[in-house]
Amino acid sequence: MAKADIQQIKQRFGIIGNNPALDRAIDIALQVAPTDLSVLISGESGVGKETFPQIVHQNSARKHGQYIAVNCGAIPEGTIDSELFGHEKGSFTGALIDRKGYFEVADGGTIFLDEAGELPIPTQARLLRVLESGEFIKVGSSKVLKTNVRIVAATNVNLEKAVSEGRFREDLYYRLNTVPVQVPPLRERGAEDILLLFRKFAGDCAEKYRMPAVRLDDEAKNLLASYRWPGNVRELKNLTERLSVIEESRDITGTVLRLYLPDLNVEKFPVLVRHDDERKIFNSEREILYQVLFDMKKDVTELKKLVHDIMAGNMQMPQMEEPGYTHTIEPSPIQEASPVQEAEDVVEETVSLAEAEKEIIRQSLERNSGRRKNAAAELKISERTLYRKMKEYALL
Repeated sequence: MAKADIQQIKQRFGIIGNNPALDRAIDIALQVAPTDLSVLISGESGVGKETFPQIVHQNSARKHGQYIAVNCGAIPEGTIDSELFGHEKGSFTGALIDRKGYFEVADGGTIFLDEAGELPIPTQARLLRVLESGEFIKVGSSKVLKTNVRIVAATNVNLEKAVSEGRFREDLYYRLNTVPVQVPPLRERGAEDILLLFRKFAGDCAEKYRMPAVRLDDEAKNLLASYRWPGNVRELKNLTERLSVIEESRDITGTVLRLYLPDLNVEKFPVLVRHDDERKIFNSEREILYQVLFDMKKDVTELKKLVHDIMAGNMQMPQMEEPGYTHTIEPSPIQEASPVQEAEDVVEETVSLAEAEKEIIRQSLERNSGRRKNAAAELKISERTLYRKMKEYALL
């Protein structure tokens, strides 16, 4: 594809940057657009994957048809089939009328499945049928319907790993991954793209709030370019908006910028080793605290079960054996009371951990004005997990 065509697409869709990997992703999207092949867009959260399905749709023969974007991670597992494929009246509690699903509404158009890696296994089987034959069945119906929809999917998880772990169907993965498009993370796009994006966001804020745009000195530019940007373009945009609104001076120095950039030097943080021996480096203190909280809760729950089994007589107290004789440790009166006390301590600890978890979620929702997507991103969990936790703790 000619470079002029790529530049035209950038201007049309507001894409900033000249990184070769970014240009390559745009080039592939343009080349595959006129076909009906499925496209899988991969990249970290916040890199701007949602723009590429629009490039594909607007440059295809379907551009006059419906374009529907579906965030699969934000829809509860119990209702996602109804959302995608529709339902018949009375098919479940609350189904008061017949409802068309996205695949019926978008007939002749394009459906963008964001966070496709979050789809439940039963829904994956239904989606595979649509991809293979264009057929689907509404929830609560036996009638087979047809649809002509082009599917573009996106994911920020490693689907190959999900396939090997049994969390994603292998046949669906290969159907979706007919044409892969890899969007590079911001840290790999270089200083030029980072500074171009900063100037664009600063100019947007200046226009929106009718104020002069913020500017960076040389030290601040170097800091911005060397930062790892775990939240990618989305994080850079949020940072620029905060600087524009909070700082009175329009000249941002390195000293000021440091106040807004969390220290994410991974060498200063411990590496937590999970039970599956997968080493995961956490990029913020909040992530460490949140993961430790979940791990502690799991361990405490297992301990609670063990103590209850001992109290119920399902497990024997441990014995010490040496060659020639066997000696059973007889619990003293104090020891006999200790399992009860231990169980009470464990229950109390479990409750306190649950309360701490609830408070972390509540505060995150409050900071993000109740926006589940933003809160989930801040807590580094999927929206579906956040929704389940909110339901568990009556935060809905």
